[in-house]
Amino acid sequence: MPFTIDSARGIFPNTLSADAVPAAIARFNQLSAEDQLAWIWFAYLEMGKTVTVAAPGAANMQFAENTLNEIKQMSFQEQSQVMCDLANHADTPICRTYATWTPNIKLGFWYRLGQWMEEGIVAPIPKGYKLSANASAVLQALRDMESGQQITVLRNAVVDMGFDKNKLGQYTKVSEPVVPPTDMAQRTSVKIEGINNSTVLSYMNLLNANDFDELIKLFASDGALQPPFQKPIVGKEAVLKFFREECQNLKLMPERGVAEPAEDGFTQIKVTGKVQTPWFGAGVGMNMAWRFLLNSENKIFFVAIDLLASPKELLNLVR
Repeated sequence: MPFTIDSARGIFPNTLSADAVPAAIARFNQLSAEDQLAWIWFAYLEMGKTVTVAAPGAANMQFAENTLNEIKQMSFQEQSQVMCDLANHADTPICRTYATWTPNIKLGFWYRLGQWMEEGIVAPIPKGYKLSANASAVLQALRDMESGQQITVLRNAVVDMGFDKNKLGQYTKVSEPVVPPTDMAQRTSVKIEGINNSTVLSYMNLLNANDFDELIKLFASDGALQPPFQKPIVGKEAVLKFFREECQNLKLMPERGVAEPAEDGFTQIKVTGKVQTPWFGAGVGMNMAWRFLLNSENKIFFVAIDLLASPKELLNLVR
């Protein structure tokens, strides 16, 4: 029976992803707007202690400067209302603008607001404010996570704020300029213990080089990519858009893998290793798995990217 995208998602079913991440995000989404904002504030204050330090240069902030300057000129009451509007998905000009930004811009926006709150430029959380029991529990769950999982929760906490982009109709997504591919002379090649498949090796090398136009050529016309905790992105055009908007300047560090024959001439390959992201502090590696399903022409029919539950999962390559 030929593979479908749905059946392909089941390859290497013993892969243990970090289920604590979607659970924490779901609990965060159930908090009131006030608690969400307070939670973000306390989480940012924790950075450098139990939470990974943010990198302020991660996003190209020129696209958010007008909105940030507008907020800067507001009264504390107006600033608090803007932030509540974002958490409540209100239909306001700022919430609509926010909805058009890529994740990196949104992360940079909240990082800047956090800095300004510390400096007294933006309305701070009232002195002596205490989180609700539910918000405190979500914050403790964040503290207990590994750094890569913390990154993912913090990212998702702010990415879905603002007006629902599905209700915007036709709009232009505001993205950072696509980084040009790394010069050929400066590229490096990965080595993966147990794997010599040219497609998988090229996937890692081209993604590290920001060479998305060549990278997408590795995919079958009906190929799909499943990011962590998301539905599969199907079709080369949609996958290429994802690479350009969300995968710039990643550093993939695969370590080891296993390859097995599958039905109908397909090959399934699982690779584990680490990824460094520009969203937060450099040097923090997220424990990842890549589950590839290659067709008989050695093209990528499906690849799932999993944030792993623990470092020991890096060694879990048994089918």
